[in-house]
Amino acid sequence: MGNLPKALVAEFIGTFALIFLGAGAGVMLGVEGTPAGLITVALAHGLTIMIFVYAYGHISGGHVNPAVTLGVYAAGKIEASRAGGYIVAQLLGGIAGAFVLKFVLGAAGGSLGATVINFNLTTVGGAFVLELIGAFFLANTVLNAAVSGRAGNSAGLAVGMTVAACIMFFGPVTGASVNPARTLGPAVAAGIYADIWVYLAATALGGVLAGLLYRYYLEEPAASAPVAPKGFPPQGAPAAQSARPASTSGRKRR
Repeated sequence: MGNLPKALVAEFIGTFALIFLGAGAGVMLGVEGTPAGLITVALAHGLTIMIFVYAYGHISGGHVNPAVTLGVYAAGKIEASRAGGYIVAQLLGGIAGAFVLKFVLGAAGGSLGATVINFNLTTVGGAFVLELIGAFFLANTVLNAAVSGRAGNSAGLAVGMTVAACIMFFGPVTGASVNPARTLGPAVAAGIYADIWVYLAATALGGVLAGLLYRYYLEEPAASAPVAPKGFPPQGAPAAQSARPASTSGRKRR
């Protein structure tokens, strides 16, 4: 893809926004209140991701998630050095977003939307499986809808709604992080580290599994893929396997 410093800034801002807006909505409404509140929180996360996929897809692919970046790397669609830079930018963006949220809300911010396991509904093992499957679904959507180019300009919507759907189901169970940066940011700002390894390990593993499945089984031959829209080269991949659409004409990646 393009200029690495610009891509790192894009990933930082996108992840910052996800925590600031998504976790912020969780603080305001909570995910264990009314059904309408849960749907609102889910849409806050999903819409934020969709917006920044369209805004920055042409710059960085709009991953906004270390698990997605690991999946794209496992699929062979991004170089290791670039993937590492993305992950650092995403984690820093998540932490920064959480601290700004803490500054804005003060004591009213509470746990800042930290993702914790609800042991009334599941176990550590159950939480691990839920977060793994959610991250797998998300990376799977990114690769098969966005990286492959087959969803065209609808890929950003598909990626955002995948996150929203996960939150609508297991948001009240684990917080439906499906994103190491979404977990780490509020954890650091609020000082809540309970079972954090579950979120970091499960989401990373889910992303990698989706990437390997795409690389070795699901990816279609390049010759059968549609021609990439102009102005949307991929991150270290052939043009026919570009990332997700930009806000106007390109392909997007999450």
